[in-house]
Amino acid sequence: MSRTALVTGGAVRVGRAIALGLAEEGFRLAVHYNRSSGPAEGVVEEIEAGGGAAASFQADLSQSASAGGLIRRVEERFGDLHALVNSASIYRPDTISEGTDEAWELIQAINVRAPFQLVREAAPLLTRTGGCVVNIVDLSAFQVWNRFGIHSVSKTALLKLTRVQARTLAPAVRVNAVAPGNVLPPEDDSEEEIEASRRRVPLGRIGDPTDVVGAVRYLVNAPYVTGEVVVVDGGRLLEP
Repeated sequence: MSRTALVTGGAVRVGRAIALGLAEEGFRLAVHYNRSSGPAEGVVEEIEAGGGAAASFQADLSQSASAGGLIRRVEERFGDLHALVNSASIYRPDTISEGTDEAWELIQAINVRAPFQLVREAAPLLTRTGGCVVNIVDLSAFQVWNRFGIHSVSKTALLKLTRVQARTLAPAVRVNAVAPGNVLPPEDDSEEEIEASRRRVPLGRIGDPTDVVGAVRYLVNAPYVTGEVVVVDGGRLLEP
């Protein structure tokens, strides 16, 4: 029987790669997006062209009421849920010293509150199927990123949330995290910035979204792994 996966932020960048990778694994895909309707439909069309099943779902995860509605619509469309990948994220430079209350609330809402609410709302479905959750964090959960201070706090909180969810939902539902390093440099990074980033990676290259996909595919198929984080950074955390 086909399994169903919901990937938030599944229309673009790493989320898109995860959605396509899980479709290759045989999952039916619920592709969530907020504003990227065109790219989301492109992901759906690509999956369907390859013989898979997919549908796109719009939801503004900064709004507290959106999580429950998203899960209900996915259930109505597919009937079940086996994997939830919380990939939707906001990434912007807001320091702890100068960030506004509005920036704090927005970043925490999307990066922490939404995964909390989505897992809570999806837990009955995932319990029924013996499913799993994969939360996408990043290296700021382990490092202090001054320029992205509020973001760093949010990803640290999401990593702790992952472990609490894993303990709370066991044994029925597994919850893990993936922490990518620099796999898709920001679009406004200069060639010099990208090269400087590459030099800090022991494996000598910038990562590729497929590196993250491999970790996600491992976790959705690892029945004896929960409460863990897979770091996909080319060894970046080994460096100062």
